[in-house]
Amino acid sequence: MGNIKEITISDYCVKPGSQVDLSQWQTRVKPYYESKQSYKEKLKTDIKRLKKIQRLLYAHDRYSLLIIFQAMDAAGKDGAIRHVMSGVNPQGCQVYSFKHPSETELDHDFLWRTHRALPERGQIGIFNRSYYEEVLIVRVKPEVLKAQNLPDTSLNENDFWGQRYRSIVESEAHLYRNGTRIIKFFLHLSKDEQRQRFLARIDNPNKNWKFSDADMEQRQAWDQYMAAYEACLTATSTAEAPWYIVPADDKKNARLIISQIIVDTLSSLKLCYPPTSNARRKELLAIRSLLEQDKDEGSHRKHKPTSTAN
Repeated sequence: MGNIKEITISDYCVKPGSQVDLSQWQTRVKPYYESKQSYKEKLKTDIKRLKKIQRLLYAHDRYSLLIIFQAMDAAGKDGAIRHVMSGVNPQGCQVYSFKHPSETELDHDFLWRTHRALPERGQIGIFNRSYYEEVLIVRVKPEVLKAQNLPDTSLNENDFWGQRYRSIVESEAHLYRNGTRIIKFFLHLSKDEQRQRFLARIDNPNKNWKFSDADMEQRQAWDQYMAAYEACLTATSTAEAPWYIVPADDKKNARLIISQIIVDTLSSLKLCYPPTSNARRKELLAIRSLLEQDKDEGSHRKHKPTSTAN
């Protein structure tokens, strides 16, 4: 690969307890690929590795993996999910996209609707947006809280957002103790790159459906959202459930970084196929013997001459 360096995932991890200033995190880094073809080859290699590890995850049946994507509009969440997870078995992976909560969801605590979709052991779950919206968009637009019918005592807490961060961190710690590994990606997009992608959506009739007035409304509150993300990333990146800030101005590069982090995280679990006991091995050998007999008898019946009428 010439002078192309390898991806070091720690470069993108938010260290627990560190103060996040997004202006100090790059939205574009030197590519980890030399050409479009080399990008495809590297991603294909990661997809093959992920496919193999997914089979082990399912067979091992002790862990599950939850992958969370958060970002500003047009950062490439959908594309990253589609490309990076293209080789996994759909039976072992589910993607959830969380939109505006329903009336039923609003009548529960803010973690309820997402926790119903958590992956079971052996499975990969992907959240395209998540419970983190409750400390991001809701923090920028606090009027949303009115629809949640929270007790006045809760709303009047001086540390309301700190309480929510604590609920999230404690919940993720609980999941970790019970076998769920959590990877959280913030796709870090520059405001100018978002502008370019919005223009492309407007200019391409086939992409007009991806653009809405809400996108511009969110863009106009860019600084408020960056402040909300900084507070969130600072408060909720832990050793058990780290945040990764992925430079997202280059979609190809972002996908390679994301795939590497997922593969490395799963590889660290030391997954294996369940061992077979001696007793079970004897049972299987006996069944094998019966199957071999079936083969011989079937072959005999197949070649046995049939009588013909005179």
